[in-house]
Amino acid sequence: MASADGVGNLGAEQNHISVPVADHGAWATAMNNLGIMPMGISGQQLVSDSLCIQRFDPGLGLIAPINPMMAGISLVPPPPVPSDMAVIKEIIHCKSCTLFPQNPNLPPPSTRERPPGCKTVFVGGLPENATEEIIREVFDQCGEINAIRKSKKNFCHIRFSEEFMVDKAIYLSGYRMRIGSSTDKKDSGKIHVDFAQARDDLYEWECKQRLLAREERHRRKIHEDRLRPPSPPPIVHYSEHEVALLADRLKDDHKFSEAIAVLFTWIDRGEVNRRTANHFYSMIQSANSHVRRLMSEKAQHEEELERAKEVFKNALLAILNQFEQITAVFTAATRQKAWDHFSKAQRKNIDIWRKQCEELRNAHSEEIMGIRREEEMEMSDDESDESPCKKMRTEENGVCDQTQASLKEENDSLRWQLDAYRNEVELLRKEQSRASRPEDDHVHTQTHTHPHSPEAQIQLLQQSMHSMQQQLLSLQEKLSSKETELEQAREEHRYLEGEVLSLRDKLLSSNGETVEVTNGELHEKGINGCVPSLYHSRDQRTELITRGVITSEKEALLLGIISTFLHVHPFGANLEYLWSYIQRLDSKVSAGELERLMVRLPSMFRQELSGVGATLEKRWKFCGFDTLSSA
Repeated sequence: MASADGVGNLGAEQNHISVPVADHGAWATAMNNLGIMPMGISGQQLVSDSLCIQRFDPGLGLIAPINPMMAGISLVPPPPVPSDMAVIKEIIHCKSCTLFPQNPNLPPPSTRERPPGCKTVFVGGLPENATEEIIREVFDQCGEINAIRKSKKNFCHIRFSEEFMVDKAIYLSGYRMRIGSSTDKKDSGKIHVDFAQARDDLYEWECKQRLLAREERHRRKIHEDRLRPPSPPPIVHYSEHEVALLADRLKDDHKFSEAIAVLFTWIDRGEVNRRTANHFYSMIQSANSHVRRLMSEKAQHEEELERAKEVFKNALLAILNQFEQITAVFTAATRQKAWDHFSKAQRKNIDIWRKQCEELRNAHSEEIMGIRREEEMEMSDDESDESPCKKMRTEENGVCDQTQASLKEENDSLRWQLDAYRNEVELLRKEQSRASRPEDDHVHTQTHTHPHSPEAQIQLLQQSMHSMQQQLLSLQEKLSSKETELEQAREEHRYLEGEVLSLRDKLLSSNGETVEVTNGELHEKGINGCVPSLYHSRDQRTELITRGVITSEKEALLLGIISTFLHVHPFGANLEYLWSYIQRLDSKVSAGELERLMVRLPSMFRQELSGVGATLEKRWKFCGFDTLSSA
């Protein structure tokens, strides 16, 4: 009974529950109202299971809600109250007064909107004889009170130390207070408790919000600083000493990335002038020397990738081979001479394993077939077109482009060297004009004939400039001659392509019959035969090309659109411009298809070169009306 006495003494100190411990039924009812399972000292249950439900009083026969003002409310949290259940308040006894709840059928008292950080409540409807001590006695059970401001009238303001205490005080709204046992009107009154808006509460709430905002900003800043990438190292300023160090770093493969960033920054800042142009040119030349290294590294990585692909492919083939062997084992096990010796459960497991293995094998084989298809597509992309004339044209175009690119590189390098020599000549002239003095005429005449004098150096530089100009002119002549040869070769390829296409059309139109052409010793056999060499004049070649080349309605539509487009462009148009226009009408048409169609019709479309040097481009023109007028 010691524990029961302790709990009973706690209730007696708070003056809320004064139940004799000897009466076990009343004690169990009180414990059940508090939400605690009523148990005896020996562990037996004091109330039956049918009656042992929370907040159930068997003496009253109604659901009694837990009073937050009761003793032990902070020790045992009450269970949640359903929202649809009516809250029935109880009588609260104090030393100096008694609080009677209002009629439960009446609506609950209304409250205003809760201000932010509210710790102060308004209490109205107090009895006229109520003192500050009585008010403190009633509301001190809600929590620690900081201040009570009582008016001469029947209301006061109570400020608590924490915000949650206000909710307990709001619970007392609607109670009727009676001081002692007096029936005098001045000793009773219906109190109304509501939220009050106080400046102190608002100020403390704002201070707390500002503190939380500062902490949040601090946490966000720390998070951003943690995620922010490190700052790049500062770039040194330009000087001759730094230039020498940078030139050495540019030659080193490991320090090249840092050095090239410094070089870019200097050029971007505008450090390049006539005096420093030679230094920058040498550094740019050093940077250009790394291009070959990078290309070789790329080739090595591509080789490693190909080797890795080959190893992966071989591993997949080995796995597929093992799958095939396992499948063969399952197939052998399912034959009748071995299948009859297994039990029913063993047969079921073997059947399940065989199906799983076959599914995995099929998926693996499909993956290998996909890899092979990708390899075949890559090989078909790398190969040239089917016609031999196109292969010859691409090979010769590649050789011509390489020679043209090498000539351009030599031309540019000679031009840069020429500019560097000119800068040196100008610098020497400026130094000579600064160093010349009127009293040093005799010394100047002696140094004039010296081989290392500035004038001798100027003459040598002028000679070298003259020789480089001659080399530049010769390279330009070579470039123009190569361009003319390239154009002649392309013209010849166009004639050969038209010849092959005309032969193909001739074979298709003949339908297997043998056609003999005596005017050029042309002998054509059937489709299964062989086609010997052709010797035609240009007129006969044109007739073969223009006869029977339109094989579909799509080509006829393209022919009409191309003719109209080129007719409204009398100066011609390049292939890209024409293709971009037709792409708006049909996105499936390729530029190669347009070029092949125009090459097959030389009597309607003619290709010409326009521009000089770097602006050289090919233009297609419509010449169908010229052919009609000549005919």
